[in-house]
Amino acid sequence: MQRIRVLVVDDHRIFAESLAAALAAEPDVEVAAAGSTPAALRCLERAAVEGREFDVVLVDADLGLPGTGGGTAPPGAPDSASAERSSPAGGASTAPGGAQLNGVAGQLSAVVQRDGSSGTPGGTPGATPDGGRAAAAETKPGGIPLVARVRTDHPAVRTVVLAERDDPRLAASALQAGACGWVAKDCSLSRLLQVIRGVLKDETHLPPALLTGVLKELTASRKHRTESERLVASLTPREREVLRCMVAGLGRKAVAERLFLSPHTVRTHMQNVLGKLGVHSTLAAVALARRAGVGPADLESSPAN
Repeated sequence: MQRIRVLVVDDHRIFAESLAAALAAEPDVEVAAAGSTPAALRCLERAAVEGREFDVVLVDADLGLPGTGGGTAPPGAPDSASAERSSPAGGASTAPGGAQLNGVAGQLSAVVQRDGSSGTPGGTPGATPDGGRAAAAETKPGGIPLVARVRTDHPAVRTVVLAERDDPRLAASALQAGACGWVAKDCSLSRLLQVIRGVLKDETHLPPALLTGVLKELTASRKHRTESERLVASLTPREREVLRCMVAGLGRKAVAERLFLSPHTVRTHMQNVLGKLGVHSTLAAVALARRAGVGPADLESSPAN
């Protein structure tokens, strides 16, 4: 029987370890848990070196956000970066409390309720929990950067985002970052297993209630990207090179040295870039460039003459 290797990444330690225990009770599932992005990356790297890469990573949408119940461990407890646990061979759980398979859905729902969100007891797929932290999610990325990192460093590994609320904008960002699914934290264990097995078949899983909103977000994102690409295309080759230096974080003097130009000429190029892009600051120009897919200048190589 081929085993499925799952990594749970969530800084709610009780939730992460209880979920790991429930999944480990499945005869074909092997589970590890990590309490932070650095811990998760270490687990992934170690597994890759050992030739036992994880199949699926379950990532908390609010990973590391302040005020979400995770982050600081109590005195005497290991910090979240070192909270990595694995199930032994055969799928036996190492989570505290000895959670039973038939009681885990209610236990996980209780953890979510305790942390300040509301949902449908029993975990109906597609239910919409209270968006009490929606404003924070708009300004802080949570687990999305980890999803993107996994896609870049471990392209064979599928990621699924675990969320306390249905947020179309955040779900669209997760899909763009490389996630294969979005699942409510209070969903049933059977639903979560269905998603895990589904993404391994190259399926994408979203709650039905989120589908319309996510499609609208993706369409709007594509429109903004197209407009950004059009504006970048209006730049001269030299202006595009200056823009790439700006994306790399170089200041005017550094750009001048790299491109063998005078600071006055670089200032003119930068002003032209801002004007053609229709923005008023370097930060805004960099954000627009990134939407258009413009990468930073390669600082390791010499610029073309």
